[in-house]
Amino acid sequence: MKNIIGANAGNVAAPSVKYLEVGDDGEGQRLDNYLLRVLKGVPKTHVYRIIRSGEVRINKGRAQADSRLQPGDVVRVPPVRVAQRSTVEQAEATPPREFPALLEDEHVLAVNKPAGVAVHGGSGVSFGVIEQLRRARPQARFLELVHRLDRETSGILLIAKRRSALTALQDQFRQRETGKTYLALVWGDWQEKRKVIDTPLRKFLLPGKPGQEGERRVRATTRDDPEGMKSVSLVRVAQRIAHPLGAMTLLEVTIKTGRTHQIRVHLASSGHPIAGDEKYGDFERNRSLQKAGLKRMFLHAWRLRFVHPATGEEVQLEQSLEPALAGFVQQAGDAASHTME
Repeated sequence: MKNIIGANAGNVAAPSVKYLEVGDDGEGQRLDNYLLRVLKGVPKTHVYRIIRSGEVRINKGRAQADSRLQPGDVVRVPPVRVAQRSTVEQAEATPPREFPALLEDEHVLAVNKPAGVAVHGGSGVSFGVIEQLRRARPQARFLELVHRLDRETSGILLIAKRRSALTALQDQFRQRETGKTYLALVWGDWQEKRKVIDTPLRKFLLPGKPGQEGERRVRATTRDDPEGMKSVSLVRVAQRIAHPLGAMTLLEVTIKTGRTHQIRVHLASSGHPIAGDEKYGDFERNRSLQKAGLKRMFLHAWRLRFVHPATGEEVQLEQSLEPALAGFVQQAGDAASHTME
């Protein structure tokens, strides 16, 4: 990254327009991820706000959050005030941590992300999986997230160890050539015949405090909504559970598109919210579930299929449920439940 017009030095960076020239390390990266990386100390919500407002431009043209960058592109960044806490200080404040690896070679790393841990810092979170890994591996020249998982979601998270691997894997995700299947426990008896949810999703903001932007959420919308994003989820019943609090169904959900909160909103809008989901779920039942032993949202990235970016071979990974989730299902399951293959 080359800063063509930089900010002034000092305890606080003076707000001014910046023009950043993208280097080789930015090739193929999404604009939002690039800005989150280079604008240290700027809240994630503010980064997305300046993109949506059109104040961020690529080569003088308006850009979207998912716009892909190429070396030599010039990104215009409007004035943003950044607390001048140095990158070194931020890194030193991040506790180093390794996560259980399902696969690792010179090109990729797949880890089991625990629930409650963000994949990256931002939106009030100082650090996430990627920052902790970089801190634990100071010798690593390149570590970047290939995709994201919600903070409350556990399971398989894929990380690239080379720029070429990142570009190739993100292309696969974008072109829907990968297979991502989650396990989700929902309220009610899911109809066996309902195997496809093809419902557009739309982002919106909740009302915020005076002078602050509200929290970002997602809702189902209609096909004629110009701001609706095509979203497709495939659903298969894995197990039916007769729980004392009410009927529940364990589902295998394969996403064909990777929208924010896609599974959570698709299932909730179908009348079957995910157990323990604090944003889109049944809040009264969630409190009862906590007393019954389920302390988190029951959504787990279970299987991931992709083509290895270096060998061209198909890779399929699987991460079983953590003991707390598996134990909850086992205790609540009835004798007539269907078993997962």
